[in-house]
Amino acid sequence: MKVEIVTEGRLIDIIKDGFDAGVRHAEAVPQDMIAMPLGPHTRHVVVGAPSYFANRPRPIAPADLMDHECIRARHASGALYRWEFERNGEATRIDVPGSLTLDEPDMMAQSSRAGVGLAYISEWIVADDIASGGLVEVLSDWTPSYPGYCLYYPGRRHMAASLRAFVDLAHEIVVRNRAKAS
Repeated sequence: MKVEIVTEGRLIDIIKDGFDAGVRHAEAVPQDMIAMPLGPHTRHVVVGAPSYFANRPRPIAPADLMDHECIRARHASGALYRWEFERNGEATRIDVPGSLTLDEPDMMAQSSRAGVGLAYISEWIVADDIASGGLVEVLSDWTPSYPGYCLYYPGRRHMAASLRAFVDLAHEIVVRNRAKAS
C-alpha cells in the first residue's frame, strides 16, 4: 500500500479529483459518502492573553465582541469566516471586527498569545495555553462541542483492497486511542 497525503484548504470533490478518501469535519462530509469518525467531538474556543484583558472587560455574550479587537480568519476561498456561537438553541454568526486577518490557525494562536486580540480557534490547538494560564477562554457557554474530523470515502463503488486496508487500520487506531482515553 502507498499513502499520499495532500493538504488543501478548500473543499474538493475527492472522486472528481482522483482521491480514494478524504478527511473533513463531519458536517462537511457529502451525504453520499461513508464517514468514519477519527476522534472525539471537538469545539472552538474564544481566547485572549491575560495582557489583552488587562484593560478590557471580558465578553459575556457574542455581541460584546463588537467592542474587542479580534483576529479574523480567511477561508481558502477568500471569504472571511464569521464566528459561530450557540447556546440554548440560539445560534448566531458574527462578522467580528479586527485589524489582523490570518488564514492559519497556529498564527492566530501565536498572535493571541502575544496580546494582539481575541482568537476563535480549535480548542485542541490552545488547550495547553488555557491550562497554563497563557490564554484565557471566554464565552465558553456559547461554544458547544460538535462532531470532529471524519475519514470519508465513496460507498457506491467497489473498494480497492488498499483502501479497505487503510480504513481498517484507521479504525483500529481510533479504537485503540479510545481505549487509552478511558
